[in-house]
Amino acid sequence: MEFKHFLPSPALKPYIRHYYIFESNANIAFDDTVFPSGDMEVIFNLGEGAWEAEVENEFYKNPAIELWGQITKPLAIRSKGRHSMLGIRFLTHSAAYFFDDEMGVFNNRVTDLSDIIGKPAKILHAQLLEETVPENRIALVEDFLMKRLSRNEKKSFSIDKVAHILTSIKNNAAETNISNIATKHGITPRYLQKIIYQHTGLSPKSFNKIYRFQHSLKLISKNDQPFTSIAYECGYFDQSHFIRDFKSFTGVTPSAYLENNFPINQAFVQ
Repeated sequence: MEFKHFLPSPALKPYIRHYYIFESNANIAFDDTVFPSGDMEVIFNLGEGAWEAEVENEFYKNPAIELWGQITKPLAIRSKGRHSMLGIRFLTHSAAYFFDDEMGVFNNRVTDLSDIIGKPAKILHAQLLEETVPENRIALVEDFLMKRLSRNEKKSFSIDKVAHILTSIKNNAAETNISNIATKHGITPRYLQKIIYQHTGLSPKSFNKIYRFQHSLKLISKNDQPFTSIAYECGYFDQSHFIRDFKSFTGVTPSAYLENNFPINQAFVQ
């Protein structure tokens, strides 16, 4: 199993966190759990393997071109066979530049991208199947994204405002009062909730919780600090609050996370 990350070009850096290529030559099946990341993703399946995701206690085969909405709770997945995948990980606010729907409609599910944008997604998938050089595949994806971006330039003002608000929330993760956040940006709490959800699929409170959780996940993975220190560094009131939130996003305690193997999630912890 091998993950390789690729940075976007300067033109797409404001929108894309990174691209990645996942290769697995072992013809084995394994189970894993996907944790909330705060970001949406598109994944092109280019190998013979199959993925399944659990929805309402049943596993369903993922489509060849996957659009992952915001995951707000632990999501069980299964892998079967050999894989070759190319993924696009958007910044929290930026998927809204590339799709016309309100982002919340995709929450906690994997949608067929060709059902959302039609033929262009299928054409790109076919091109990626024909190309084998990773850098050339990334170039095809970037050309596709630039064309999508040019269609939605009119969205830039509202999405840029969302980006500014999210940055301020990250810079003060201990601030959880929605009224205070709204006042700081000169808008009402109701409008704050609406604009953030419309463009990210998350409420301001959910974004804040996921951001703190992801920060704690990186610190835990280093395994060089006690949980109490991690809790306070990430803006939790105390260790019990931290453990409760961590378990709600992973299904396990921080100690159990260190003791178990979550290969997909651990590949993304940087």
